[in-house]
Amino acid sequence: MNVQNVTKSKIDSAPAVVDEICPAGEAWVKVVKKGQLFRIVDLEGNQAVDTLFYNACDALERYSATDTIRRQNKLYLTTGSKLYSNLGNVMLTIVADTCGRHDTVGGACAAESNTVRYGLEKFPMHSCRDSFLHALAHEPICEQLGMSKRDIPSNINFFMNVPVTEHGRLMFSDGVSAPGKYVEMKAEMDVVVLISNCPQLNNPCNAYNPTPIQLLVWDMA
Repeated sequence: MNVQNVTKSKIDSAPAVVDEICPAGEAWVKVVKKGQLFRIVDLEGNQAVDTLFYNACDALERYSATDTIRRQNKLYLTTGSKLYSNLGNVMLTIVADTCGRHDTVGGACAAESNTVRYGLEKFPMHSCRDSFLHALAHEPICEQLGMSKRDIPSNINFFMNVPVTEHGRLMFSDGVSAPGKYVEMKAEMDVVVLISNCPQLNNPCNAYNPTPIQLLVWDMA
């Protein structure tokens, strides 16, 4: 597997305006303003971080996997990748990445998909879709924007390894991340970040051991 464009950040010495931990299986929601830098840190390695982005002024504009893949002709995200909205606007740009590869097509685990893939007994298990739905129903930012389950598009899976076979099938494989690896983005507009820190226990996307992540935001003068 080709891991590409590993690039370290230049702002490690600067104080962050947001520095928070999101436990495994929990949601995290925050507004990141235009020009700010936003970093996700894989604290213990091989965690999968399901992430959605929305225009902070109008949630009808949101991250589009289709536009992001088509405009750059690449399935995987890394340094230099631009995250496009469904209106064709650049929402964020990846400016640093020490993992080197992030998934755009694997989607979020759900009770239904867990049941189909792993058996009927898996239906009650917590999923990323559950985390997204809980945040949309209870987070003030989401309530102010009038968001609901209809506002869950295809997501990014930061740090997750989903190879595509020659026959177009997806494989959920061991992660390529490690403790302390991070991905850092510059916001090109005010965005709402909605994260589900994946609780998946049925495939190796997080080594069958969900772990916490760190979220940091910097102001850039």
